[in-house]
Amino acid sequence: MDMSADGEENLEKLLQVSKTAEGRSRLATAGTLAVLLRRLSTILPVDLLPVLRILRNLCAGEAANQDAFLHLGGPAVVETVLFSPLANLEARRIGLQLLGNFALAGEVHRAAVWGSFYPARFLELATIREPRVCDPLCMVLDTCCSSEGGRRRFEELCDDERGLPIVVEIIKTACAGRYEEEWLEWLVTKICIEEPYLLLLFQKLASSMYDYGETEAVLLKLLSKSLSNRPVEISLSNDFALSILKIFREASNVRNITRVSSALPTGSPTIDVLGYSLMILRDACAWEDPSLAVAESPVDSLVSHGLMDLILSILEELGPPSSVRRVIENSSCKAAITESKRVCSYRGFRRDLVSVIGNCLYRRKHIQDEIRKRNAIQLLLQQCVVEEDNPFLREWGLFAVRNLLEGNEENQLYVTELQLQESVNTPEVLELGLKVELDRQSGRPKLVNIS
Repeated sequence: MDMSADGEENLEKLLQVSKTAEGRSRLATAGTLAVLLRRLSTILPVDLLPVLRILRNLCAGEAANQDAFLHLGGPAVVETVLFSPLANLEARRIGLQLLGNFALAGEVHRAAVWGSFYPARFLELATIREPRVCDPLCMVLDTCCSSEGGRRRFEELCDDERGLPIVVEIIKTACAGRYEEEWLEWLVTKICIEEPYLLLLFQKLASSMYDYGETEAVLLKLLSKSLSNRPVEISLSNDFALSILKIFREASNVRNITRVSSALPTGSPTIDVLGYSLMILRDACAWEDPSLAVAESPVDSLVSHGLMDLILSILEELGPPSSVRRVIENSSCKAAITESKRVCSYRGFRRDLVSVIGNCLYRRKHIQDEIRKRNAIQLLLQQCVVEEDNPFLREWGLFAVRNLLEGNEENQLYVTELQLQESVNTPEVLELGLKVELDRQSGRPKLVNIS
């Protein structure tokens, strides 16, 4: 094909043909990719985008074109073009899509991309504060760090000095452009959830030793979203769970937090770090892997490192929900209520605390017993109420109490005795499908299931 005459018309025809698998195969036989790749070195500005689009399409699943691109030094040619004065944002977006399609072909293809772009060129691209560039960049990085040979490149991407600065710049771009697409989610999931690099990355994002910035909040939001949306696909490490606990513990110790009336995200980085780390803990405590022994599961590791003590302490500092507080204030037990030591940081904070407890309690007798030994059963019963600032608090409270009582006779007896002393409202117990009856043989009260 004559690329010099009627160039624009020819390029448009090639673009249309390259959109189908059959067309890509025919163009591979005709050697079109080699012609276009040579043309890139002497290309006119008006032809740059059409040529890149055609090359991108040609490398979409067509092995002959992908191999030709490799043998002709395609990654190096594209690198030169993307960092030339001709390349605008759209050219860089399409060029990265081309590299992503090419890298899917195999290990040698991924190695060629990595060799041309890591680390300096990837870092330069990551500093472009534009989601249109950031998304395909994440695709290329994720593809290069996957499958055969990907482990070595992944470790290079997580290198403290050469690789993680790329990820830091990508997250900064995500903050600037409100970018939260799937490729970025997958990338940070691999780095932070499945591998032990969360704290290192979190520290690199920190703008101050004494405060949190938007980048840390965005990272945790991405991780929370990923864990919530893909609980089955993700392999959650104990290292990640304990790192989140450390972040939550530190955020919960910030005492100058003022209450905001909105749900997450609140616009306050410190509150968002607190809230998203709490949501991740909730999901981590519900995560299960049948191949792991019970003692190796994240929830048991978290509890052994003080999660339950921390959550219960915060819940105690919040004081009872507003409706319970009003009942106590109007009763003869006014002396039993104290001033709250902590504010409910955001809309749903109390509910999220209770949800963590509920997930931890599920079929874990040692945690059920710990609640009783801490004299925290009544504290949990108080959460089984409707509260405007904590949507679904009642549902999570009932879930937690049901898990607290399931299969645990000591806890059931404790609640029964509380009810007989009128320390617990009967409707709270009835909501769980339970009621108090006298055992005919022992003469002692017991809880029975009526649901």
